[in-house]
Amino acid sequence: MTLDARVAVRRGSLELDVEVAVDDGEVLAVLGPNGAGKSTLLRVLAGLLPPDGGRVAVDGTVWDGEGVHLSPHRRSLGMVFQESLLFPHLTVAENVAFGLRSRGVGRSARLAAAGEWLARVGLDGLGNRRPAQLSGGQAQRAALARALVVEPAVLLLDEPLSALDARTRLVVRAELRRHLAAFPGSTVLVTHDPVDAMALADRVVVVEEGRVVQTGTPDEVNRRPRTDYVARLAGLSLLPGTGAGRTVRLDGGGVVAVAEETSGPVFAAVRPESVALYLTRPQGSPRNVWPVRLAGATPHGATVRCELAGEVPLVADVTATAFAELGLAPGAEVWAAVKASEVAVYAR
Repeated sequence: MTLDARVAVRRGSLELDVEVAVDDGEVLAVLGPNGAGKSTLLRVLAGLLPPDGGRVAVDGTVWDGEGVHLSPHRRSLGMVFQESLLFPHLTVAENVAFGLRSRGVGRSARLAAAGEWLARVGLDGLGNRRPAQLSGGQAQRAALARALVVEPAVLLLDEPLSALDARTRLVVRAELRRHLAAFPGSTVLVTHDPVDAMALADRVVVVEEGRVVQTGTPDEVNRRPRTDYVARLAGLSLLPGTGAGRTVRLDGGGVVAVAEETSGPVFAAVRPESVALYLTRPQGSPRNVWPVRLAGATPHGATVRCELAGEVPLVADVTATAFAELGLAPGAEVWAAVKASEVAVYAR
């Protein structure tokens, strides 16, 4: 285990109390809404903010706690921020070599190492340019090279793709995934983008209001969300209730039919594509049919995502054609149907 940390911080209304542990070669994504404490956690790990309590240790060496607080330059870490934060007065190669310069490495050796890393990140031949001459994607690649050239034990990534346009993000995300797979140390990625977390991380920790609310592999978190925030990221309607045979009585009222026997406190989860909408009560096989009201509608790729209010609140995806044919508009009264076999159930 390279990184083992428990971080406690109180800042205004935020009370952060989070534990994280990251193995060698592992990428941990810290996912959560704005204000959850994600960046505060990263600032503590980086040594930019002393914690109010807890302990941070890397490879058995204490960075925070037990009367110790190592300054950032004494920590074996590399960091990539939302903005590349390259020094404008230095060349790209000098920027990449800056950490080695701070460690006393000679000029020729550090520039040679910087050149090797620029080639690795696809910036070969651009070392003599100034940061202003780089595109956003190129600048982030240079920032990644600067973080990795020092061979850190820990790599910290703070929303590293959020400032890029959609097309550039796809390319840089794929390149970042390749470099993280080859990085032998521990990586902590802070993000509010579930796509980044699912694409880059081996494991995900979800933080809300300063506390860990869920942890697991990206697939586990996506398939079995435990809070409404996580469910919305995964595109699910999360319905807490109590199982009784092949029904779930929801905490908020209403009953959902399910395909398997269940009992005790459970979540019933429904994917938007599993919800069918009708102007009149449908006949036939669906065991779950509820009257609902269209509370909102948002274009979502090739479909329209519909927020449905009622005894059983749901999210439904319908095609733009179906949306128009149904004459849907906010406030419209419709019927929602879901097959019992399309409802996932798991313990709370």
